[in-house]
Amino acid sequence: MVDLKTAMAAAQAERSKRDGAKNAERKKRRSGADLGIEPFDPVKYHVKERADTASMWLVILYAVVVTAMMRYILMPSTTLDKTDVLYILPLSMLILIPQLHRMIMPERFKEHYTKGTWFRAFFLYTFTFLSLSFLVVNPPFGDIVAPQLANEWGVVIEHNGNYTFADEVSGSENEWTLESGERIVGGAWVLFGLADNVDHTGANVTILHSFQNTDQVIESDPSFWDEHGSDVGTWRTAENKSAPILLPHADLDLPFAVFLGDGLAAGEHTIVVEIVEQGDPWENTRTYTWTFSVNPPAASAE
Repeated sequence: MVDLKTAMAAAQAERSKRDGAKNAERKKRRSGADLGIEPFDPVKYHVKERADTASMWLVILYAVVVTAMMRYILMPSTTLDKTDVLYILPLSMLILIPQLHRMIMPERFKEHYTKGTWFRAFFLYTFTFLSLSFLVVNPPFGDIVAPQLANEWGVVIEHNGNYTFADEVSGSENEWTLESGERIVGGAWVLFGLADNVDHTGANVTILHSFQNTDQVIESDPSFWDEHGSDVGTWRTAENKSAPILLPHADLDLPFAVFLGDGLAAGEHTIVVEIVEQGDPWENTRTYTWTFSVNPPAASAE
């Protein structure tokens, strides 16, 4: 027989054993030295954060310097046919980032730089350079784009004081179908506007009219828009229910009115608009080639 005191001691020992096993299992499930996790070191963490912050600002400053060199040293000495080097060369300079850290950063920071640091630095440098490069080549820091067509161009035919737009076939072609004869009854005007992000009035615009191996340079007539600018939007054709929008930015666009001549003969008339502008840092050019087709009457075409 077992007395009560012995039984209670045995039960207490068994309970202590079970509690010890549970505590050991709970300890294994907690994070700590048993799982290979190092204890948190506030001093070391603080130094690492400072090292990462210093790395970030070093990369940003490096990107700013490279962008400035690209814009004010490389661009002025680069021709338009070799503009690829403006991005290839600066982007290839990201391979110098690790060496730059080793040269500039103090020793207490260097031990915290790993492959992850270089990966983040490469991304930061790339996007910083691209953002800054787009900024410095556009106004007010630069101008690398010539003035462009404000919206549409059109040909209008004047007869007995009435103006009628020719039919638009595509973005580069207008046409006029004769009712009779082989020539247009009335005068033909080419109307368009130019828009620029800096100063459209500083561009040199040359307009060439070509027909049957004959080329003629034509000057714009500014008085046309002074006299008819408010009427252009009301001119219609039977096929086109609305006139083309030539000057969508109102006074910001530079209007052009080119008189092709009276009684244009049937055939294809080619209008070439050459735009040359002294930009910053190089000369900007743009060329438009349009076709105005004068079609013979339907009976003559058969």
